[in-house]
Amino acid sequence: MTQASIELSVVIPAHQEHDVLTNTLSVVTKIIRGITENYEVIVVDDGSRDETFADVEAFHKQDPRVKGIRLSRQFGKEAAMLAGLARAHGAAVVTIDGDLQHPPELIPEFYEKWRGGAKIVHGVKRDRLYGGWFHRVAAQAFNRTFSWAAGFDIVGSSDYKLLDASVVRLLVQQFPEHGRFHRGLATWVGFRQEAVIFAVRERPAGKSRWRLYDLFRYGWNTLTSYSSLPLKLVPIMGAVMLVVSVALSIEALVSRFSGNAVSGFATLEITILFTGSMLMIGLGIIGQYLSRVYDELKQRPIFLVDEEVGFKSAPER
Repeated sequence: MTQASIELSVVIPAHQEHDVLTNTLSVVTKIIRGITENYEVIVVDDGSRDETFADVEAFHKQDPRVKGIRLSRQFGKEAAMLAGLARAHGAAVVTIDGDLQHPPELIPEFYEKWRGGAKIVHGVKRDRLYGGWFHRVAAQAFNRTFSWAAGFDIVGSSDYKLLDASVVRLLVQQFPEHGRFHRGLATWVGFRQEAVIFAVRERPAGKSRWRLYDLFRYGWNTLTSYSSLPLKLVPIMGAVMLVVSVALSIEALVSRFSGNAVSGFATLEITILFTGSMLMIGLGIIGQYLSRVYDELKQRPIFLVDEEVGFKSAPER
């Protein structure tokens, strides 16, 4: 099978997925064979310290159409997906998580919508069949905030998608930024887009490694990488400080001329603390964007490949 004849590629970013990856590959390849024999599955090992890449190598011996890329360290899920997209040669490319929380049996439905003319097919989360209320509320809050900041709807969006090869080329070649957000970029590019609704499942083995801190950091980094909204909040914070300062000044003058002036230590302390807090928050937001500019100016590679299995030629994208 030549690269030009590949009809469907599946990209699976993986980090510490030894517990479930072999099962995932068995399920995914079985489903894809019901669609076409001209396929490839690309697993991108994002710097795992367990046997994730060894599992890929073992599966490759059973099915040479399963390929692997091992990054030199953990660069993050967005970089891992980009590494897979850059090496995918299918006419259509599916991105899916490696823990079976994205139901692989929906891939044929994605494929049929693509055959019907859709350039992008989004997997849209209806609900979760696991997890606590806080995780669900936090995820929904981020999606709504990002949708408002970016100007388009990603509520319920996920990294489970099918992309036409022409869209993949655009995302790989014409979006050089380091601060990537796959589900946002895939919506932003336009073209004909359709959706497939699914429910997020519980992992069949192992546990999620996303801590509360990781979720908050990912959400904040994504928002500041993709939208300038937080930066626009800085002058609003300055306006709030001005209004508070004017109100306190009027109150102080009225008290002074009415003869009811009292000790102003409490008011002064509150004013100083409020002003200082707003200034530090504003400087923090500006500093975040300066760090983003600094990272982009360095022009370092988004990812580095340590080793590969199943590839015979240099990437074409």
